[in-house]
Amino acid sequence: MSLPLHLVLLRPEIPHNTGAIGRLCVDLDCPLHLVRPLGFALTSAWVRRAGLDYWTHLDLRLHDNWDDFLVATRPGRLFFASTRGQRSLYDCQFVANDALVFGNESAGLPDEFYARYGDELFRIPMPGPHARSLNLANAAAVAAYEALRQLSIAKEQ
Repeated sequence: MSLPLHLVLLRPEIPHNTGAIGRLCVDLDCPLHLVRPLGFALTSAWVRRAGLDYWTHLDLRLHDNWDDFLVATRPGRLFFASTRGQRSLYDCQFVANDALVFGNESAGLPDEFYARYGDELFRIPMPGPHARSLNLANAAAVAAYEALRQLSIAKEQ
């Protein structure tokens, strides 16, 4: 089954996370979009170690900036993961060609995105009293598998 979903990392900083998300994308058969600048070299041993032998099967797409991503990909709709999101991930309804967008590990999304895409923000519920946010790779996995669940159900109908 081909998953019509795009995972997008804006200015990722930690190679381990990108490697793990690359492996996730191979498992889900969806492309991984990296929007520069990157905080590491893609040839980093840490990226390769986290991605294991999956990395050679990854549909990796590099973009110099956000506008280049939009022009090259033309995603149907954009969903932005953010602790500032008012809408729960589980209230989002995903369809083919949607893009799940994640900011970087230290700063999240660029400031201008909160005004520009405020209605497209979602948060992953965290009921723990000390919870602030999930690791980037974990957040990508949670969101991608929720989209997969929805798209699989829609495909069966």
